[in-house]
Amino acid sequence: MSLLPSFLRRSSISGRRLAQSSSNAEVRQIWPQYQKDTMSIFEAIDSNILEEIVQHLKLSTCYLDTPPTSFFNALLFRSRSLRSGERLTSFWDISKLPENCSFYKPLLKKSNLDNTILRNYRPISNLPFIVKIIEKVVFNQLNKYLNSNGYLDNFQSGFRLHHSTETALIKIINDIHLNSDSSKISVLVLLDLSAAFDTVNHNILLERLENWVGLSGMVLKWFRSYLEGRGYYVTLGEHKSKWTSMTCGVPQGSILAPLLFSLYMLPLSQIMRKNQIAYHSYADDTQIYLALSPNVYSTIDSLCQCIDEINSWMCQNFLQLNKEKTEVIAFRNKDEVLKVNAYLDLRGLTTKNQVRNLGVILETDLSFSSHVKAATKSAYHHLKNIARIRCFVLFMPLSPAGWTIVIVSSPAFPRRPLDSCSSSRTLLPGF
Repeated sequence: MSLLPSFLRRSSISGRRLAQSSSNAEVRQIWPQYQKDTMSIFEAIDSNILEEIVQHLKLSTCYLDTPPTSFFNALLFRSRSLRSGERLTSFWDISKLPENCSFYKPLLKKSNLDNTILRNYRPISNLPFIVKIIEKVVFNQLNKYLNSNGYLDNFQSGFRLHHSTETALIKIINDIHLNSDSSKISVLVLLDLSAAFDTVNHNILLERLENWVGLSGMVLKWFRSYLEGRGYYVTLGEHKSKWTSMTCGVPQGSILAPLLFSLYMLPLSQIMRKNQIAYHSYADDTQIYLALSPNVYSTIDSLCQCIDEINSWMCQNFLQLNKEKTEVIAFRNKDEVLKVNAYLDLRGLTTKNQVRNLGVILETDLSFSSHVKAATKSAYHHLKNIARIRCFVLFMPLSPAGWTIVIVSSPAFPRRPLDSCSSSRTLLPGF
């Protein structure tokens, strides 16, 4: 099995390179934020909470589930052993997972990539069903603790309640429009990280959990077991690799992975604030931006310095900034953009006329014309697929309005390309 050595080699080589780079990196010491409260124990849950969690989980079975998930579900809710509301105090009697293991299924990052190139695959973790339940309980209690104490970054929109890619884009685009109303030019930098979830250093993450968000005691011990006690293998079809230990990274596919990565990235915001650069993040997608007065481009030097400090910080934290895929774009009228682009090119920042930001195509004039064309093309593609199956649909004498309801109710109807981040286009003429 060549995929497992590929995943291991990618993580280990990246770690060695980043460790070597971090020894020469210069970045100011970043201190933990003030702790308002600590979390040292998990709360006992009752059977009602457990039932609600299981009902909202996808009942999928993996190789590591000895009994099928459906059997576990039936056993849990059809037996009379648990009375409604009974406290499950024994649920947290041990501070480690029962069998902390998983298997990875390689998944192509994009459908149009070459499936013979190993680096085009993303390792997606599959966990036993009982581990998914425990992770969900931990996630709920940790998330409640973090929100009640204000430990999460205000400008991190990834996998948070009432936050999404759409809310992140609304904030960024609104700031750009405000800059434009003040006759200022906006410069946006989309930072790209290489295999961010796979190179997270466990010791650094545990230090973040302890010193930045106040986890201690049983809770910290549980997360140490969660990170350091994990074993996995890679499956491809009927083939299976040998077992190996997980020395770095957070498992993609786990509900805890995005939250842990957000906590791992907490100190990064101090670099942007120090350089007075606006920023916003969605999981590992971080973007920084600033406003320029016409013909006064000296603040771009602060932007370049901020990027250098971000790169140094990421090296120290075993993350890799992919400069080749990092994109820069300026927003304003054509003449102003050309001047800013020339100045940015002199500073080593190559600009583009359009970029894809969290699934939305942005242009220098914020007309969204390219995005609308792409969404329209995708919608017509789905409608064409609906037309191909019309001969298989049972004919019913419906009015045109009735057929409209049938088509719109169809799972193939292209709602996603039309509705995706539509709020970000509310300022367009005639929208």
